[in-house]
Amino acid sequence: MHVKKGDKVMVITGKDKGKTGVILAAFPKKDRVIVEGVNIIKKHSKPSQVNPQGGIISQEAPIHVSNVMLLDPKSNEPTRVGYQDVNGKKVRVAKKSGEVLDK
Repeated sequence: MHVKKGDKVMVITGKDKGKTGVILAAFPKKDRVIVEGVNIIKKHSKPSQVNPQGGIISQEAPIHVSNVMLLDPKSNEPTRVGYQDVNGKKVRVAKKSGEVLDK
């Protein structure tokens, strides 16, 4: 998977095309990610101990990882991700600027 939790990404296709946000959760086995403020759905919930009022809750739903692109830390534009070996560690590298993405 080319993205991780905490990465800043841009949606490149779909109803939320052009929106940016931070990845809140990643599900590698399903190839899906939850991005902050993207793919908002309305969920109807019955009254419970946690939410005694019940009602309609807005929340983010997962989107396919192929629909998001990592933002370059230098130019803040979408970029592809490459991999390099630095000091015996495999790190992610932004293709546009060549900047290392992993700390």
